[in-house]
Amino acid sequence: MKFIGIDLGWSSGASGLCCLNWENNRLQFIECDRQLATNDILAWIDRQISPTEPAIIAVDAPTIIANPTGMRLADKLTHKHFGRYHAGCYPANLSRPFAQKTVEFGLSLEARGFVHAPTIEAQKLGRYQIEVFPHPATINLFQLERILKYKKGKLAERQLELMKLCQYIIDILPTLKPSLNLTNVENKNSRSSAFISGSQLPEIPTSIATLKALEDQLDALLCAYIGAHWWYWGIEKNIVLGDRTTGYIVIPSRQL
Repeated sequence: MKFIGIDLGWSSGASGLCCLNWENNRLQFIECDRQLATNDILAWIDRQISPTEPAIIAVDAPTIIANPTGMRLADKLTHKHFGRYHAGCYPANLSRPFAQKTVEFGLSLEARGFVHAPTIEAQKLGRYQIEVFPHPATINLFQLERILKYKKGKLAERQLELMKLCQYIIDILPTLKPSLNLTNVENKNSRSSAFISGSQLPEIPTSIATLKALEDQLDALLCAYIGAHWWYWGIEKNIVLGDRTTGYIVIPSRQL
């Protein structure tokens, strides 16, 4: 079973991509990458997953949008449950400029056999896709009191917050179920900044461009892990905001 994380560029900019594999009762890091064009993203997915191979693709983007204006129910619920952590998501509706791209991406995955899975039987093999949102996931997985603000602000502030995220990934994800093995990690995309290797932090990004490259890949890694957590535990240790008709977001429950 493979787990693909897609930090989709909603309108422009590169998308972060990550592949994890379920091996020997744990998750093994396979590869992170970044691609710009949707066709290149889909080609990367096709290289990672054969046409009949079981996998979950977890996408940080609204791939189901039914409302012409306003906010989806799932978006509203992120603000209700995670607003105090600064983890409410951007509103999605069909009038937004990104809507066509994100919805069509979900349809492209469906054409490859990846069905939406707002409900799932834990650890059942299949080809699924889900919408995820890393910010509330980090709140629950890492027991945070607010989000790590590595996406906005001055470079020095974003560097610090991004390094905190790296440290949480290194220290915590290997201790959870499913466990993530980060040893022998090699970033195969030489155009991107250095990635996490085992228990070692990556090089601190020294520019907005290199910081964004690392950020995209870390977000994709989180997406892939959320997909694995959903497959491993199902509704027992995850929550689902929204529904299949109006759009939904899968979030790991608070760790106890």
